Amino acid sequence: MATLILVRHGRSTANTDGVLAGWTPGVALDERGAAQAAALPGRLRDIPLAAVVTSPLQRCRETLAPLLAARPELAVHTDERIGECHYGDWSGRKLSELSGEPLMEVVQQHPSDAAFPGGESMRAMQARAVDAVREWNARVEAEHGPEAVLLMCSHGDIIKSVVADALGMHLDLFQRVHVDPCSVTAIRYTRLRPFLLRLGDTGDLAALAPRDRGAADEGPASGRAEVGGGAGAP
Repeated sequence: MATLILVRHGRSTANTDGVLAGWTPGVALDERGAAQAAALPGRLRDIPLAAVVTSPLQRCRETLAPLLAARPELAVHTDERIGECHYGDWSGRKLSELSGEPLMEVVQQHPSDAAFPGGESMRAMQARAVDAVREWNARVEAEHGPEAVLLMCSHGDIIKSVVADALGMHLDLFQRVHVDPCSVTAIRYTRLRPFLLRLGDTGDLAALAPRDRGAADEGPASGRAEVGGGAGAP
């Protein structure tokens, strides 16, 4: 089957403000996110793309704009199933506030049982995203052949859940996966199993450098997953 390239949107204003954006309208790329998006065409210059699919949210569409300008022959399709998790009443709230909610411990440790008030469950999020990936892969292969490459621009938790499915991991383990803004994750699907070719590749190792973190910081260094995906390297 086709090779899937998953691009997380560039860093957004919500990422830098520490806000769980979800489907909140008007969340745009910040200055760094715009620079990350501008670099995307160069990073992908050697990869022939058969199709491009995006989340409908503004930060994903802005991330793809430079790539589509550089390759005007590409048509872009929108699929709500790869849109951000519906965080419901949590949307638009500060992550620092949410860290004290009892549900956050479930989100961290037992996400397969986590359902956001007024939103959706994490199981439902993963199911719709995986359905979208597999349906688009089959469509692209049927139209362009088994060596075709499909690009999808989506969100941190969506990409992590798709990676977990590809690796045969239970959803309760998906918080062990981390993808930075505008990172590239690649999965090669075959008849018998998927292969993870790249995970969270930014072409920039700055995110690995030690940095000062407050006690309430999220992320791998703290042992807590960054719900929504986090802001990446400063």
